[in-house]
Formats: sequence, structure tokens, C-alpha cells
Amino acid sequence: LLGTFTFYPIFNSFIISFYTGYNIQTGQYDGFTFLGNYETVIKHANFTKALMNTGIIVIVSVPIAILLSLLIAVAMNSIKPLKSFYQTIFFLPYVTNSIAIGLVFAFMFKGNSNDLTNLGLANQVISWFGGQPIVWIGVGATYWSAISVILIYSVWAGLAFKIIVFLAGIQGIDKQYYQAAQIDGANKVKSFKRITVPLISPMIFYILITSVIGSFKTYSSVVAIINREGMITTGANGTINLKTIVFYIYDYIGLAALDGMMSYASAAAIILFIIILVFTLIQLYVGKRRVHY
Repeated sequence: LLGTFTFYPIFNSFIISFYTGYNIQTGQYDGFTFLGNYETVIKHANFTKALMNTGIIVIVSVPIAILLSLLIAVAMNSIKPLKSFYQTIFFLPYVTNSIAIGLVFAFMFKGNSNDLTNLGLANQVISWFGGQPIVWIGVGATYWSAISVILIYSVWAGLAFKIIVFLAGIQGIDKQYYQAAQIDGANKVKSFKRITVPLISPMIFYILITSVIGSFKTYSSVVAIINREGMITTGANGTINLKTIVFYIYDYIGLAALDGMMSYASAAAIILFIIILVFTLIQLYVGKRRVHY
């Protein structure tokens, strides 16, 4: 099954990425090109923008989500009453459809200063403190306001699984370590740095790898929060491009009926695969020195 549903699609995409004039319906192609499709994709302005958008999501959301979930897990571990209740609350987003959550976020961040009767929760909070509503994701929004909503979503949606993993790791630490540290005069912060973090470093390492991979595959959140085109109109005949790499790939798959488009999609997918592989190998190399098993 692993070979059928994982290795074969990767190998097939790799082969298609070298075809020219490939027709997905007939399986026929005009010929081969060595790196022509890859060169076309890399030089495409939309791919460069998609790479930048994806990079921002990975670099910003992953560290914040890991740190925040670790702190929440530590706090929940110290709360004895209603611990199971809080675990259930934090785990609910993990089992909820990502498109549905994205639509909720789009509703929360809607509105502008021209229509004060139809503000989302975020703008209502801003107005309560005397501020002007912000156009987060509607017509006239800025790039950073829109990408901020996607980043907030990425952090929040990823908390549930991370918290559960960290909490399980923390609960598995022998209490004698903390008792010995307390006798030696260590405070809670030092115990956290010297005991908790090293002993759950395998969990942190695992979460780091899976989070980076997941962030590189961001797609549904952009569709739900922004729109199917991944573009926002600025109001001055301009647009803001918020497409990710996976979004870029799906755009070409949508045009796969046209000869050659599937080859570009395959080339972009292989480039994404290589990027994720490089990041994973770097993390594995660093993990050998930083992770304590």
C-alpha cells in the first residue's frame, strides 16, 4: 500500500515533470525536456511569490506554535482540576474540518470602517478600545494584514495536536527529577529549561519536523480565509497574491486538460518535495546533537 499510494505517485510525477506537451487525458506527450519545465516554474513570478508566502508561514507560524503549545501543555499539567476537560477543548480543532475553521476565521476578521454594523469579532474588539476597524482580508486589505490572518490560523489550528503530544511527554517525566531540583534550589524556570525541555526533546523534535512539513503544504486555509483564487483586490485595480506552493500546484492541475500544464504541476511538486526533504535532513542532522533520547 505504501508503494502504491506514496512511492508510485512521486515516481510518476517525477517522470511527467520531464515531458513536453503531456496530455493527462490520453497519457500522450510530444517529447522530453531535461530541466525545461523546472526552469519555467522557477522563473515564473507566481511561483516565486508562492515560495515567499509559504516561507513566511513556515518561519513565523512553526516556532510560535511550538513555543505556545509547550507553554500551554506545562500550564495544563499543573492544573489538576478539569484537566481532561481542557484537553478535550484544545483537541477539538484537530478533529474539525480545516475548511470549516478557515471560514470561521474569515467571518471573525471581516468588516471595515465603512460598515460598522457588520464587523467581525477582531474588529469589534479593536473598536471597543477606540481603534479603527482594519480591513484584514476584504477588498482594500494589505498584504501583511491578510497574511497575518493566515498566520494566526496556522498557529491556532496546529496547537491541539502539539499540546497533546507535549502533555503526554511531560506527564511521563519522573517527579523525582523535579523534587531533586527543588532541593538544590532550582526555581520553576530553571527546572523547565534543565529538566522538562531536555527530557521531552524527542517530542519537540518530532513536532518540529511534522510542523515544518505541514506548513509547507498549506493550502486549505488560504482557500477558506481568502478565496479559491488566493487573490485579494486592493481596490485600485491591483491584487495581492497569497498563494502558497501547493496552491500554485493545484492551479496547474486545474489546467491539466491543456497540454503541458500537468508537467509544470509535476515539476513544482518535485521542487516542493526537494525543499521539504532538505529541511527534514537539516533537522535530522541538528537533532542528533540537540535531542536527548
